[in-house]
Amino acid sequence: MNIRVMRIELKRSIAPWAGAVVLTSALAFLYLVNGAWWSGTAAWTAQWTSLALWTRGLLFYLWPLAVGLGALQGLRDHRSKMSELLTSTPRPAWHRAAALAGTTALTLASAFALLVLVGGVQVLANTEYTHLGWLPISLVGALFLVAGTVLGMGAGRALPSALTPPALAMGALVFTALMHMSLGRTETTTATGIPITEPNRVSLLSPAVEEVRDVLVTLSASVHVGQTIWLLGMAATGFALLVAATPRVRLLALTPVLAGAVIALLILPSDPRRMYVVDEAAAALVCDGPVCVTKTHQARLADLAGPGKEALRLLHGALGSQAPVSVRENTAVLPEGATPQWSRKTVLFDFDDDIIAAAKGEELTWALIAKGMVPGCSPVGWSSFGNDEYAQTVAVGWVLGDLRWLPGTGSASLRREVDAEARPVWTELKALPRAEQLSRINAMRAAALSCKGDAFDALKGGASR
Repeated sequence: MNIRVMRIELKRSIAPWAGAVVLTSALAFLYLVNGAWWSGTAAWTAQWTSLALWTRGLLFYLWPLAVGLGALQGLRDHRSKMSELLTSTPRPAWHRAAALAGTTALTLASAFALLVLVGGVQVLANTEYTHLGWLPISLVGALFLVAGTVLGMGAGRALPSALTPPALAMGALVFTALMHMSLGRTETTTATGIPITEPNRVSLLSPAVEEVRDVLVTLSASVHVGQTIWLLGMAATGFALLVAATPRVRLLALTPVLAGAVIALLILPSDPRRMYVVDEAAAALVCDGPVCVTKTHQARLADLAGPGKEALRLLHGALGSQAPVSVRENTAVLPEGATPQWSRKTVLFDFDDDIIAAAKGEELTWALIAKGMVPGCSPVGWSSFGNDEYAQTVAVGWVLGDLRWLPGTGSASLRREVDAEARPVWTELKALPRAEQLSRINAMRAAALSCKGDAFDALKGGASR
């Protein structure tokens, strides 16, 4: 397709408007709605992989929109009452179909690329870690828009009715919703008895992805391959429907999309932990002595190293040989609802932990001491406030010699609640002989690190749950 043909198609088709609608609606959603994509280390402008996954998540509604716009474009010849005239011209039908589909597909792909570019400019300003591992995620996202548009065009050409575009758009939206609500989910139960749902391989036929919870998580190569095959089949069916002239040929045109779905399901992984995997390169550790962060957050090591080493020194002075000997960013990615896993010899932390995210300077030292003493046992993906935080306050006060307000407990009412619960226990603990104090602290750490007891009860001298 040469430039002249493309220019003509851009003038007489809805392609420019389709691209503008996709780009502006996506940007409006991202910038006007204050959602999870703006917070934490996995914000859409914080890292490249997060950018790719959050923009892919927008396909939940962008893909149905592209299918509907494609169907509207496919009705062009029928609306202009030129179908019979065009079939009588010597130009092959696939030439016209290629010009029509190519222009619209290119416009939508360009709109998606501009969306990624807008985020990419901000990512460049926010991170020192650059890589190309995010690129397949975005390329498959653009291919979803292209394949959906071409399929919509073919369906609009095969079913020339004013109801076809809205019906197809609604059908595509229902499809994506079912993939993320029921058909694409498998109910399961965690080891602690918490019921959760996990994605299955069918969900990967949907254009959208799971909500981004961890900056180290990416899609596996088998997901990219399977989705690409599925989308090529979808695009082939759409193009075949565009050029088909008889009902029999239109029926045969469904073969590529069905074959693509079958082959894709054979390739796509069935285990959720093989769908969303840890990016090993991003999770590689960069260290300053005993203090380590992932390569993704290497720019934050300078601010963390001093407080981390000071926290280790204070912990060693309080716990002796039982103290942790290193501080490391946690790279374990556990399924939602799972029980956290902690180490006795390593202070594991996450930059998204409330207590870490709110800390700077000396407060960061206190926060790391708290994570080394009572790391927290809320199930992954859950949030709570209670005995673990009270135990942290008492434990840090025991190490430092006085109660301190920990980061993340900024409101006056919350501080009063923590003080009311923690101060009596801390006062009682300090009044005990040193050996008894250490015994209770060790019992607290045993419960806190194993997540099999109540750390605060242990500080009171009670038995673990």
